[in-house]
Amino acid sequence: MSSFEEAETEETVTCLHLTFYHPGQGEKMMFRCLDFCRRQRVRADDAAKFGRDSSLCRYSLVDTRVSRLQFSLQFYRKLHTSEHGFEIKNLSKKTKLTVNQTELGYLNKTDLPWKCIICFGDYQILAEIQEGEAVDYFETHLHLAEAPILQEKCLPSLQPVPENGISPSLSLCQGKSPTEIDENEL
Repeated sequence: MSSFEEAETEETVTCLHLTFYHPGQGEKMMFRCLDFCRRQRVRADDAAKFGRDSSLCRYSLVDTRVSRLQFSLQFYRKLHTSEHGFEIKNLSKKTKLTVNQTELGYLNKTDLPWKCIICFGDYQILAEIQEGEAVDYFETHLHLAEAPILQEKCLPSLQPVPENGISPSLSLCQGKSPTEIDENEL
C-alpha cells in the first residue's frame, strides 16, 4: 500500500467568514491588527474574543470607542446532533450589539445564524458559517468590505431584469410596494 492509501481521511473544517466594515477604516486604520491574508485556526474550547485589548482579545480593533472586550464567539456542538454552531455574547457594558436586528445587552448571548450581520457603534460585520466536520477546532477567515454591508443587503439580486429595466427587488428595498403596470403604459 502507498502512503496515500494509508493516510488518514481528511476532515473538513468549519470556517467562520467575517467581513468587516467601518466608515472611517481608510483614515483610522482600526483593522490594522487583523490578519486578512489567511485562515486562522482556533481551538474548539477557546472563545474567539473581539475588542480593543490585544492581551485579552484574539481579534483586536484599534479604536478607543471599542470596548476592551466587545464580544465573543464560542464554537459548540448542538445537543443530540453532529451539527456545530456558534454562540455570540456581548461583553461590552457600554455598547449594545445587534445580530440581524436582535439587540443584545451586556452578557446577553444568542446563536449565530448561518449568515447574519453583527453591528455595534459604526461597525458592521457580515458573518457566514461554512460547515465542516472537525470537532477539535474551527477556522476564521477575515475579509475587508469596501462598501457598507447593510447597503449591500438592498442590492438587486442576480435575477432576470424585466424588459422595462426596473428590478423588482430594488424597488422593494426602497420601501415601495410593487405596483402592477400594463406594458403598454411604458
